[in-house]
Amino acid sequence: MRIGHGFGPVFDENSRVLILGSFPSVDSRKIGFYYGHPQNRFWRVLGRALHDPAPDGIEARKAYLLRHGVALWDAIESCEIVSGSADSAIRNPAPADLSRILSVAPIRAIFCNGSLSYSLLQKGGAAPAGIPLFRLPSTSPANAAWSEERLLVEWMCVGEWARGEKD
Repeated sequence: MRIGHGFGPVFDENSRVLILGSFPSVDSRKIGFYYGHPQNRFWRVLGRALHDPAPDGIEARKAYLLRHGVALWDAIESCEIVSGSADSAIRNPAPADLSRILSVAPIRAIFCNGSLSYSLLQKGGAAPAGIPLFRLPSTSPANAAWSEERLLVEWMCVGEWARGEKD
């Protein structure tokens, strides 16, 4: 069965960086927002990288992202999922149309939360020309080999780009 994403991207005309996951987990689809699994470390790691703890609640998190110049979406618009939430369960992914964001926001860097979103952008030339693309280790609880501290070391670049410290 083909499953659609279920909710749109978060961005505005001030978004400077774009973070792309692969596809929402079962928990995220249930609540209708990104990184809804309670064990996913995304919001804690991003908050530490931005030097500002992320709030709870969907509307507060949307405002938080926009305040920090961060756009958030997934690389996959729809797909077939064998079962569960693992990227390995995804079949026949249809890529998200990034022009929806890139036509409005002055995105200076794209960060992929994990290997699948990165490989989808690389494959077939879907990565936008002229915008640096970075693959970051996944914040998923399935990526247990990476501690939160180790993730933070790699994710600090998101905060640097969002604050305009990198070009």
